[in-house]
Amino acid sequence: MPIAVLSITLFRVFSKAFGVRKATILENNIVQTTGSAGESIAFGVGVTMPALLLLGFEMDPWRVMTVAVLGGVLGILMMIPLRRAFIVKQHGKLIYPEGTACAEVLVAGEKGGATAKMVFVGFGIALVHKFLTAAGKLWASEPAVKLYAAEDGRTTGLKGAQAAGELSPELLGVGFLIGPRIASLMMAGAVISYFVLGPAIATFGEKLNDPVGPAQRQFRDGPGFTAVGGGPIVVVAEEAVETDPGLIKNMDPDDLRANYLRFIGAGAVAAGGIISMCRALPLIFGSIAAGLRDLRASRQAGASRAVRTERDMPMTVVLYGSLALVVILAAVKELGLGLTLQGIAGAGMILLFGFLFVTVSSRLTGEVGSSSNPISGMTIATLLLVCTIFLILGKTGHEAMLTALMVAAVVCIASSNGGTTSQDLKTGFLVGATPYLQQWAILIGAVTSALVIGLTMLFLNNAQTHYTKKGFPTDIVLTVPSDAPITRAGRPHTDDPAEYRVVHIRAAQYADLKPGRYLVDTTGHPVYRTDVPISREAKVMDNGEDAPPQFAAPQPRLFASIIEGILGGKLEWALVISGALIAVALEMCGVSALPVAVGMYLSLASSMPIFIGGLVRWMADRLRGKPKSDSEAETSPGILLASGYIAGGTLCALFVISLFNFFEPLEKFFNLGLHLFGDLNEKTGKLEWKPDSVTNAKIVSTVLFGVLAMILLWVGSRRAAPEPQRSGDEP
Repeated sequence: MPIAVLSITLFRVFSKAFGVRKATILENNIVQTTGSAGESIAFGVGVTMPALLLLGFEMDPWRVMTVAVLGGVLGILMMIPLRRAFIVKQHGKLIYPEGTACAEVLVAGEKGGATAKMVFVGFGIALVHKFLTAAGKLWASEPAVKLYAAEDGRTTGLKGAQAAGELSPELLGVGFLIGPRIASLMMAGAVISYFVLGPAIATFGEKLNDPVGPAQRQFRDGPGFTAVGGGPIVVVAEEAVETDPGLIKNMDPDDLRANYLRFIGAGAVAAGGIISMCRALPLIFGSIAAGLRDLRASRQAGASRAVRTERDMPMTVVLYGSLALVVILAAVKELGLGLTLQGIAGAGMILLFGFLFVTVSSRLTGEVGSSSNPISGMTIATLLLVCTIFLILGKTGHEAMLTALMVAAVVCIASSNGGTTSQDLKTGFLVGATPYLQQWAILIGAVTSALVIGLTMLFLNNAQTHYTKKGFPTDIVLTVPSDAPITRAGRPHTDDPAEYRVVHIRAAQYADLKPGRYLVDTTGHPVYRTDVPISREAKVMDNGEDAPPQFAAPQPRLFASIIEGILGGKLEWALVISGALIAVALEMCGVSALPVAVGMYLSLASSMPIFIGGLVRWMADRLRGKPKSDSEAETSPGILLASGYIAGGTLCALFVISLFNFFEPLEKFFNLGLHLFGDLNEKTGKLEWKPDSVTNAKIVSTVLFGVLAMILLWVGSRRAAPEPQRSGDEP
């Protein structure tokens, strides 16, 4: 979507500057298709690769880029036979909101007039709102209010529940496009998780003084907590029990989701996805058969017989490309598979799970959109399946953990890119593009994006890493693997010219040494411990300066804990199975389980604005009346404005994130809320402003979101104005 806007804008600038013709809608579509792969691959790489460090492996450049490239290519190959099944045969049933919105933007740029005006009005409104929210921080971006209160040891209200919403224009637009039915099913899943299961867990665990798995006791400095040999022993005073966040009674709604509800939701997503794929199998097999028939027909009568808008990449590309992926996945030793029967079987497993979850991802993006596609839930399901297979086969060693993560990482990236490819193909279908050219374009975009994203991630990790000589014994001798990488110390010890071996220490490997990444000298003694941003420990570096900020990365931690939990025999399977059985029960009641499962897995903050968007669509349709045709429904003013909301909000969010990542001082400069409303922290001597925890900022955010919804309702309840007719002598 942002690429489409940039393409239209830049091509218009070039056209006026150099006096050349304007780009056609199909040319803009190809540019948009090529550039769209980056975001999905970046997400997949970002949520999986940091888990390598948590599991005690090196984030090797070859490993990261190989996973990124192969995952991106796998997602595209798996979508080729699915295009007919989902994009063509289920047109009108699967909306693909971002793809539809992107098509509206392209059409508006081509046609101009009232169509362009409405799209770009929505784009401008969303752009300003998103910038003032994300960069200016003038009001809360995700206001939340707890639905219970604790006083004198008593809790009143719905303990463990809160009302929350990510009040962004793009999610409001997504809800409007997908309509009230799917939005309501998603909200039903959120109600099950956050207003039924969460409060039930909080109520039953209120009197417990021991953690309930998978939550663990979290030790802090203070009374009752004692550390021995780099790790804590369970000596807990009464004062510590009352504050330990690892206990259910001390958990807030976000903690309940992270420790319990996420696993239940992942089980529901896995079961709902498998059920959905089984239902789609006739369509999928029919599409594959149609592709093979087209291939035979083109060989017999020439490619000219195929209609341009129905020409996919040949099925031979899918078949031979898949076989090549299996060989490459097994051959790259950094992935932990190997060119053995077991390694090839593991690569085949990637292919199988890739096809399964690309199918689920494509269907879900059609129903609820890319922004609500639970890719991390599918990754969890992949990890559960792979680790269970390894457990049955008796492979529970550390190398099995690496293999499980690599399988899940490739499937995660494939699922993410498969969903993006679906949106692109939907856009192409609506504007009359040639599918096989789109498929080649996104293939090229995926490979180039994967290489750049892999290097960028390694750069960011290295830039935010610091080294310390404190907090560990130096008289211990470590066992150094023969293939241990060689490196130098980074900041703040860049003046040290010596080279060291990298050794990863795992839990309980050495009694007096806590897990982590160490630099070891030639005698085997640890000299530095690496403080990586995924698991930041020290707030101050050895030179007294503030340490780089910690990366907020809940998914890598979750994936690492699942792998260690299953292969270490500690995972609470009851949560996952419960979620799967909820999905089965929904299907038995005649309710489509997958959208409900998505609502169970996603945060309530994500589902709420989508639900509101769906309600606005329902009210707008009631006020406007039934459209005379499908084309009128798809180009109504409300659809155009919602498309602008999605485009403007998405583009601004991407711009702000990119700008602040590369130019950190600008984050403070644009933080208008800090300058206007910030309070001085007496301990640090710095201004602080946290709008998500300020009541007035929450109220302003809610009111402004209501204004966005009212504008959408007002515009959506109007019928489309007829386009002015061209005179006969006009070109």
